[in-house]
Amino acid sequence: MWRTQCIKLKIKLTKDITMSKVLGNDVTIRRWGVAGLPSDKLSIENGIIMFKSRRWPLMIDPQTQANKFVKNMGKDPAEAESGLDIVKQSETNLLRNLELAIQFGKWVLLENVGESLDPALEPILLQQKIKQGSSYVIKLGDKNVPYNDQFKFFLTSTLPNPHYSPETQVKISLLNFAITPFGLEEQMLNMLVTLEFPELQAQKEEIIISNAKNAKITYDLENKILHQLSSAEEIMDLLKNDDLINILDDSKSVSNEIEE
Repeated sequence: MWRTQCIKLKIKLTKDITMSKVLGNDVTIRRWGVAGLPSDKLSIENGIIMFKSRRWPLMIDPQTQANKFVKNMGKDPAEAESGLDIVKQSETNLLRNLELAIQFGKWVLLENVGESLDPALEPILLQQKIKQGSSYVIKLGDKNVPYNDQFKFFLTSTLPNPHYSPETQVKISLLNFAITPFGLEEQMLNMLVTLEFPELQAQKEEIIISNAKNAKITYDLENKILHQLSSAEEIMDLLKNDDLINILDDSKSVSNEIEE
């Protein structure tokens, strides 16, 4: 029994390491933090599942943390190139908005979801894409809508403890974004600092954004160097590679600036 418990613990630790280190990317996670994702472990893992899972995420979000995070990400053209649409199930033109979003590759945030989902959303949730020529279409109602791979679909619910049927849960990635004690402490500290030392909070936000940009620059330079190294067939090719030498010079000066 003790041996079995040790094996289970080892599997759990391995999963934790895989989730944060292998599926996660330090640059991306830092960018999520700038967009408002809490820095606790659970929130970061939820963010990884949001963008790595094959199924669209439905987020239990009583404190609207996930809602704000998705909205901030949707404002960034580098993330949502075609922008973000915010819709509700009660809207009469919901399907029309979804058709346009799918066709033009927009992000869609469906807010205030209850314990049941509109059956008309099933083709989107199940991602029932049909090959048509060199592209894909998805059937919504009686229409075949061209499918753009940039399209993303997020659902949030402010219900604190909703119950979703098994039939619904197999169609989505159900994530719990309810605030954790660590996340609450961090947010209360930020509010206190904002009230008492607003200039200090502004400086902190500038540093976070600057660190995220610097990490992205470093990551891109490392990728360029690795690409040049992998494309060289012999050592002599490296010595004659002017592009590689220039990249190394640039990376050295940039790394010195970032360190300062």
